Amino acid sequence: MRSTDVVIIGAGAAGLMCALTAAARGRQVLLIDHSNKAGKKILMSGGGRCNFTNMYTDPANFFSQNPHFCKSALARYTAWDFIAMASKHGVPYHEKKLGQLFCDNKSRDILEMLLEECRQAGVELHLNTSVQQIEKTEAGYLLSTGLGPIASPSLVVATGGLSIPTLGATGFGYEIARQFGHTVLATRAGLVPFIITDQLKDLCAELSGTSVACLVSCNDQSFRENLLFTHRGLSGPAILQISSFWHPGDAVEINLLPDHDALEWLQGQQSARPNSELKTLLGEVFTKKMATLLADDWFASKPMKQYTPAGLRDIADKLGAWQVVPAGTEGYRTAELTLGGVDTRDVSSKTMESLKSPGLYFVGEVLDVSGHLGGFNFQWAWASGYAAAQFI
Repeated sequence: MRSTDVVIIGAGAAGLMCALTAAARGRQVLLIDHSNKAGKKILMSGGGRCNFTNMYTDPANFFSQNPHFCKSALARYTAWDFIAMASKHGVPYHEKKLGQLFCDNKSRDILEMLLEECRQAGVELHLNTSVQQIEKTEAGYLLSTGLGPIASPSLVVATGGLSIPTLGATGFGYEIARQFGHTVLATRAGLVPFIITDQLKDLCAELSGTSVACLVSCNDQSFRENLLFTHRGLSGPAILQISSFWHPGDAVEINLLPDHDALEWLQGQQSARPNSELKTLLGEVFTKKMATLLADDWFASKPMKQYTPAGLRDIADKLGAWQVVPAGTEGYRTAELTLGGVDTRDVSSKTMESLKSPGLYFVGEVLDVSGHLGGFNFQWAWASGYAAAQFI
């Protein structure tokens, strides 16, 4: 049997950060993962360019049944701390918008940086390594693994959630939590596209690939971003954001004219250009194809002067407050995030240590802490991993 100061299960963002930080403190760290590669989610994130943090990270960008839990860790390891590491390694990056920082080149730059930090600190990384059993002992934890039995006083669960199972996501972290007396709150897919199956499906398919700026609202939450039509329904940043607050049966309100009061704009156009057709005017706001489809299918396009006041109000209602009831989401298959997870009320917000089983820690997505789209979930991974590493 081998022994070590710390065993970390999961070589994703949170696990790598926890490992390199703990090892830099002089701890003997064994980092294991059942996958054949470390940081698979890092590699595919941000379209292959990794939206690795957000300059405007704030607790308000996160949601949890215990909303104050994230504050301590986020305050102790900020976006600027991670930016400093990236700068030290010469990783080129840029702000895309709204504080979102992306690699100039590719996501691998971030992964290689983390792996290099692990190498320099002496982290022992083992991939393709399964964990069959975990037992609590007087001295800590005994793991039965593909490497044989391993004993350690500290065990860190950095296994992530259920999102994108093709990358190796499983519910193993939740099983560990339950084994040691933790409550696991109901999980569901977040930051995920909607599926449309009603009469709007044909419209979505016709407009597949079309992107439009909009304001999307549901359950007292609103996001101003782009919407993307797909063959299956609706996607794009605005939809991914609002999906985390949507529940089956809820209507999603979409304002396709977020820069205008829809009725005032239509009345102004009618007054200034009475002979222009509706589809012509919409073509100045949307793509020509989208303008034609909306004008013909929704409103029976005609010259503006032929619309009555009531007719204009109907058009304004549809463009400014389009009501869509999705049939569902694409689920964990394409979700960027798993909502819910290990109940943080039984975890120390300072140390990430279990309040049920001393020496057991939870970091990253396995916890019931979920961020908005835009680099926030990576920042939670860095911050929570760093926080646990100070105490293991």
